[in-house]
Amino acid sequence: MIMQGVTTVVVNQDGRSPWPIAEQKALYERQGIGTNVVLMVGHGTVRSLVMKEDFRRPATPEEIERMKALVRQGLEEGAFGLSAGLEYVPGRWSTTEELVELTKVVAAYGGFYIAHQRSEGRDPMWKNASDPTPSVDLLQAVKETIEISARSGVVAVASHLKAKGASYWGSSYAAVRLIAEARERGLPVYADQYPYDTTGTDGQTVLIPLWALAEEGVDVGGQLGQLARGRAEVFARLTENLQRRLADPKVREKIRADIAHEIDRRGGADRIIVYEFSDPKLVGKSLGEIARERGEDPVDTALWMQLNGLDRPGGARMRGFSLSELDIEHIMRQEFTATCSDAGTVAFGEGIPHPRYYGAFPRKIRRYVFERGVISLPFAIRSMTSLPAQIIGLRDRGVLREGYWADITIFDPEKIADRATYENPHQYAEGIRYVLVNGEFVVDEGKITGKLPGRVLTLAR
Repeated sequence: MIMQGVTTVVVNQDGRSPWPIAEQKALYERQGIGTNVVLMVGHGTVRSLVMKEDFRRPATPEEIERMKALVRQGLEEGAFGLSAGLEYVPGRWSTTEELVELTKVVAAYGGFYIAHQRSEGRDPMWKNASDPTPSVDLLQAVKETIEISARSGVVAVASHLKAKGASYWGSSYAAVRLIAEARERGLPVYADQYPYDTTGTDGQTVLIPLWALAEEGVDVGGQLGQLARGRAEVFARLTENLQRRLADPKVREKIRADIAHEIDRRGGADRIIVYEFSDPKLVGKSLGEIARERGEDPVDTALWMQLNGLDRPGGARMRGFSLSELDIEHIMRQEFTATCSDAGTVAFGEGIPHPRYYGAFPRKIRRYVFERGVISLPFAIRSMTSLPAQIIGLRDRGVLREGYWADITIFDPEKIADRATYENPHQYAEGIRYVLVNGEFVVDEGKITGKLPGRVLTLAR
């Protein structure tokens, strides 16, 4: 992060946090950190602590009271607010009422609420076309975030706002309008965004519905497969299971409908790229390109790849590019949109992370300021500095002003650029010359110094 020029990070996102917060804070302070850190209480974490494995239902009033006590404990121990992951387990079974009650606690402390919302497209990621479970779309999800702010008084952030899926592109205009109208009514509602046209889960694109690959009677938790995660035996006979189900004409049509739905959600056949497959000649091609070469529907190609490819769900490593520049740029132009990475931390060279782990902030400047002219440089810088500081509630950071903490990045506008790619993501950005955290150099002449001057920031009480 410091090689992107980041001086303060918000951690424990999407509803997940260590517990108790006091231990996490103490660990950071004992080991030392390079950036400042803002801790959040994970909604999913406190929900699991209270409801244990019985989380696939609304919480009772008594359970909500116990969750409120845990949120209060986390805030007392140093957290700034509450994060939620409402497309994920266990948050997806929470109610708006539950979130309103929890965020009332946060609002009383002057904290903020940030949510991976219930849906980022026409339906949630866990939902297949064949799933009769009622669901919500992006606009309903944004309305919920606004309602939570209105009823609790909390500062609310629609995290990594987007319009996901080819048939849903353009919906950012309606989502942005909802937030803008809420702000006109005086509600403290914001958004943040990363500057890429592919998401984190797009990097694990599996076009075959997981229920068609799993053992009989296993609840995989929808297309996200969260309930089956880490249980290798669930997919030990995936080819055999799929072949058996395809032999039933009714089930076969159900599978095909789910595949078509997932292809659309991942951006369409021409925007789903193969990065690893048993036949290396297909690597680098899109699903649509392969389908045309084979003279068949992309749905049939997805099935062929599963049955003839790698022994893993999907049969290949694929990435969908599920977002459109139209929506990315429209969201980016809004004065209430902060910049985020939506990334974690990873050891250099380990795994194949999203390029945003290394390049989100320089990419926004290079691509959307200098190359595409979507926003001005001052507007971009504000979205990375004073705006997030305002949202979080950092009273003495985010602006170059006498008496404020010296969290400063100096970059070369001629050279600043992201270098991380989907094939080779472990590449630091260029053009970041100096980074100071609390007045100490953590990057000097483009090199990491190894100093750890970061602090765990806490709410001013």
